[in-house]
Amino acid sequence: MTRIRDVVQNALATGYLSVEAENQLRRLLTTHYEWEDFSAFVVLQEAAMNGRVKQESRERCGIK
Repeated sequence: MTRIRDVVQNALATGYLSVEAENQLRRLLTTHYEWEDFSAFVVLQEAAMNGRVKQESRERCGIK
């Protein structure tokens, strides 16, 4: 099973978070997860806010 930190690691490596990955994160966040996964999710949020990771969903609706 994929972990939150795996999805985050991919997004950080590519600089891109697809809609599919966002949906996967939503599903994973509704399950039991470890502290490392929560910490990785926070890092991803910061990277998205700082523009280091682009979100496909925001590009589709014209949000920068």
